[in-house]
Amino acid sequence: MGRYYKKMDIYHLSYDFVLHVYSILDKFPPEEEHNMKSQLRRASVSIPLNIAEGAVKASRREFFHYLNIAFGSAKEVEVLIELSKDLGYFDESTYSFLNHKIDQLNSKLYLFIRSVEKDIPNKQRFFRKFEEKK
Repeated sequence: MGRYYKKMDIYHLSYDFVLHVYSILDKFPPEEEHNMKSQLRRASVSIPLNIAEGAVKASRREFFHYLNIAFGSAKEVEVLIELSKDLGYFDESTYSFLNHKIDQLNSKLYLFIRSVEKDIPNKQRFFRKFEEKK
């Protein structure tokens, strides 16, 4: 199955997001080098890496799996950003900017995952458990 990750908007959004994250890492105190700073770095980088890795997998099901890992990493980053703000590692303006960027990325990634998921035969929808029952 031919997918070229560099043509995917979610890849570019996630790649750009990593660059933004790296630009604020110097605001963290030295004692967070091996904790929050490291975790934020690894989780944010995981997003575009999993999109790219999943794109070269043979089946839609495998691609879907890697997209879900990317989505999980994005949610992890969301929590880390909020914790970082609450711990005073960056100001409200930086938080608002990063929070807006991760919200935008999460929304587009969610919709992309849904579009991939619908083409997987005999697949129970992953996000069904999170949606309201009508």
